[in-house]
Amino acid sequence: MWIKKIKINHFRNYKKEEILLEKNINLFYGENAQGKTNMIEAIFLGSMGKSFRAKRDKEMINVTQEKAEIELEYEKSDRDGKIKIELSNKKSIYLNGIKIKKLSELLGNINIVIFTPDDINILKGGPQNRRRFLDIMISQLKPNYMYHLNLYLKTLEQRNNYLKQIKDEKKDESLLDIWDEKLMEEAVIIYQYRNEYMNKIREKIGEIHQEITNDKEKIEIEYISECKTKEEYLKKLKERRKLDIIKGYTTKGIHRDDFMISINKKPIDIYGSQGQHRTAILSLKLSELNIVKEEIEEAPILLLDDFMSELDEKRIKSFLEKIQNTQVIITCTEKIKVENKKILIYNVEEGKVKK
Repeated sequence: MWIKKIKINHFRNYKKEEILLEKNINLFYGENAQGKTNMIEAIFLGSMGKSFRAKRDKEMINVTQEKAEIELEYEKSDRDGKIKIELSNKKSIYLNGIKIKKLSELLGNINIVIFTPDDINILKGGPQNRRRFLDIMISQLKPNYMYHLNLYLKTLEQRNNYLKQIKDEKKDESLLDIWDEKLMEEAVIIYQYRNEYMNKIREKIGEIHQEITNDKEKIEIEYISECKTKEEYLKKLKERRKLDIIKGYTTKGIHRDDFMISINKKPIDIYGSQGQHRTAILSLKLSELNIVKEEIEEAPILLLDDFMSELDEKRIKSFLEKIQNTQVIITCTEKIKVENKKILIYNVEEGKVKK
């Protein structure tokens, strides 16, 4: 799988660009705030239908314009394809020239694994960062997962609204049973997806981490959830009902899932050094890369945004050695040397890309 061409119109600080890519390594270098990350964001948008950093689509439209477009031409082992996304008052997505109605129709056409400096927050930040990591990975491989997740979140919002009505307007508490049943059905489906892929990560990450650290560190990962069975979750909802009414929101559920990583039996969020956090993230991302590759039977596209700033030369070399037959798109502030690999180099300056 690889992206052959990117077209960008009025996206972020770009006006109009058409960029051809190499099957192997593509390097976009330049000073900060010139538009390098915007290139990564455009590819992510074409793959996932949303940004990894913008809260609103409007933020991605050039400030002088009312409309932005990105277009990706890609090739897979079994087909070629084209994805076009238009951003204006609303977002329109086209797959091979046909407008799609559901985001799930886009997911899985271009599979990506992204690495950014902010990924350190997957381990250092709150549980929402770790859930988001899982959601991005799973939804690309199982588009139906996003359908169930969105249905759960919509039901959760409705339940939370009704909890507030019970508290403020003395509505009938027994009607919560309707929302509890709906939440329970979707929560267990989501748990099964997440548990399956956490097991896949667990199978990969130990060996990868040992190799990266020369057998000096043993990494372990534990999935934490209270929604393993319908009976278990329904019981939790009923036990917490009075508290939920007081607080005005649902205190237990799949929306509070988490996973914990330990290095040599010590939780990394408490005892891990900066270097250990970086290496653990590297192992986690390589695990994701290998899982996606096995699932789709070809390598996903690897997006490395300002990747080199987070790693020393030894880790960079070790990482690049592990990504054979993979299209890699790297942004950094300076040119880098990559031995025994084809590399296409672009300079980015003030929203203009020069080969």
